[in-house]
Formats: sequence, structure tokens, C-alpha cells
Amino acid sequence: MPIKTLIPLILLIFVPLSIAADLLHWGETAIFFTSALAIVPLSIWLSTATEKVAVFTGPSIGGLVNAIFGNATELIISLVALKEGLTDIVKASITGTLLSDLLLLMGIAMLAGGIRYKEQKFQPILAQVNGSSMTLAVTAIALPTLVINTSNVVDAVAIRNLSLVAATVLIIVYGLTLVFSLGTHSYLYDIGLANEEPAEISLDGKPTNQRSKLFFWVAVLLASTVAVAFESDLFVDVVDTETERIGLTPLFTGVILLPFISDVAAFVMMVRLSIKNKMDLTVATATGDSLLVALFVAPVLVFVGQLIGQPIDLNFNPFQVIAVAIAVAITNLITFNGRSNWLDGSLLLATYIVLGVAFYYHPA
Repeated sequence: MPIKTLIPLILLIFVPLSIAADLLHWGETAIFFTSALAIVPLSIWLSTATEKVAVFTGPSIGGLVNAIFGNATELIISLVALKEGLTDIVKASITGTLLSDLLLLMGIAMLAGGIRYKEQKFQPILAQVNGSSMTLAVTAIALPTLVINTSNVVDAVAIRNLSLVAATVLIIVYGLTLVFSLGTHSYLYDIGLANEEPAEISLDGKPTNQRSKLFFWVAVLLASTVAVAFESDLFVDVVDTETERIGLTPLFTGVILLPFISDVAAFVMMVRLSIKNKMDLTVATATGDSLLVALFVAPVLVFVGQLIGQPIDLNFNPFQVIAVAIAVAITNLITFNGRSNWLDGSLLLATYIVLGVAFYYHPA
């Protein structure tokens, strides 16, 4: 059995351990660590199942599957945290996921690939299209913060309405990006299936055992989603008190800790793709995931918060907005020419580390 399959299987032991820690009252610390470790393999299986289902169902349906489940772990954790009223952590996790996708994941991929290859190339048009959309997303997210902090707006209704309008625009833009990537300009995104081996073809021209394999991965996808939701509930119940006990602010917890736990599957995939010199897919994945969070996950959380009585707005901490703007600007500069090397990866990682330290020492 390959190591990439064996390790997630072994780590699944933390799922029953986390349940036991909760039922047998082992304490909040035990629940915190076992549930966090349980989310790691579940997110890997969820990510793997999403990729497999997307391949079996073809570019159009597969693109929708990726759009829905591409950041399912982050969305589930955020929804559970929002239900518990942890709005500060939820906002911070949105920022943290964007920083992780653009700086940490991209940086690790470029560094790993650059160590093996002197220079790697990818289609600059993908980075440019996603970079332009990301710039618009950051602008839309930043505007409520800028309006509120430059005009001293304190009216909760005005802040809510401004956030709802911005969220509506972002969702519409995300819908347009789906039309662009899955419809009018789908040929630019054909690299999405490049990492899969060709399927064995039967006499009627269809891949053999396709239906049974599809049903299997759909089952894995659904089971992983339910399990992630369950483990996220355990984790979120204790994350506030445990992180406070060890001296972490809600800002640092959301920006650094939560994305690190939920993005483990992405770390593995990005390194694997870059080492195989599949930088088109690597760059498309990192920038695409960041778009999904900025244009879909964040707006959805705004609307869901209104529905469940836990209102959340797009009035972010100004430092969070500045950090995301820095990440987008640096990523756009590095990916603009369609080439990467180990130094580019090092620069992205250095930016992430400096921002991470700044968030650690940030008082709020």
C-alpha cells in the first residue's frame, strides 16, 4: 500500500479516540488534540474523493464538484464555529485560508519543485485571470472595512447592509468565474485532469468499472463530509478555551491554526504535483482555492449568519485586509511571467512567516 494512502488510514485512529475523549470525559485538552488530529486524515480523504469524483464525472460536473467540495473542510469548520458564535475566529479563518493558499501552499510547491527542477513553467493566463478575480475579491472585501474605518460608521444596520451587498456581488462574480472556467473558456482549464492516469477503455469506448469506482468515491466523499462535520463540532466546542489557555488569541487561532489543520491535504497534493512538474495544475489549484474562499465561502457565511441568528459582517480587522492585499500583490507579481523557481517559493514562504509572526504578536 502506498505511503500516501497508508498514513491517512493510520491517522483515522484519532476519530474513535476523539469520540472516546468526549464520551469518557478525558478533558478538553484531550478532545482538542484528538479532534484536531482526526480532522487531518478526514480532510485528506475528502480532498482525494473530490478529485476522483471530478475526474470520473468529466470537466463540467467535475468542476462543480470541485467548486462545492474544494474547501469543504474549511467551510464546515467555519459554519460550526459560526453556530457557536465565534465570529472573530470565523473572520480570521477566512483571512488565514487566503494567506495559506496564496503564500504557504504556493510557496511550498514552488520551493519543492524548484529544488528538483531549475525552472518550472506554467500558463500565465491562468494566473492572470485568477489574479484579476482575486484582486476584485479583495477590493470588495476591503471596502466595508475602509468605509467603516474612514467614516466612523457604527450603525450595525448600515454595516450589515453594506456586507450583504458586498457578499451578493462576490457570489455573482463567483458564478461568472464558473461560467468562464466551465463554459466559455473551459479549454484554459483542461489541465485540471492532467494528474490522473488514463482510464482503461472497454469495447464500447467507456472506461471499465467507472460506475462502481464513482459510487465508491461518492460514498467516501459523503462519509468524509459527515465525519468532518462531527469532528469539527468536537473541535470548535473546546478551541476557544484551549487556545486561550495556551496563550493564543482568536486572531492567531483563526489565521494560522485552523487553516493549517484543514489544509494538510492541500500541502501533500501541492508538493506531489510540483515534484511531478505539473505547475499548471499547482498554480490553478492554489489560486482557484483562494478564489473559492473569497468569492463564495466568505459571502455564504455572511448570509448563513443572518439566517441562524449569528450575524457576521465583512468588517475585518484592518490588519487582516492589509495582509491579504500584500499576499495577493506578491502572488500576482511572482506568477505574472509564468515561470517559477525555488527562490520564488522561498519569498512566498518568507512573507507568510513574517505575517504569521505579526499575527501572533497582534493584540486583537
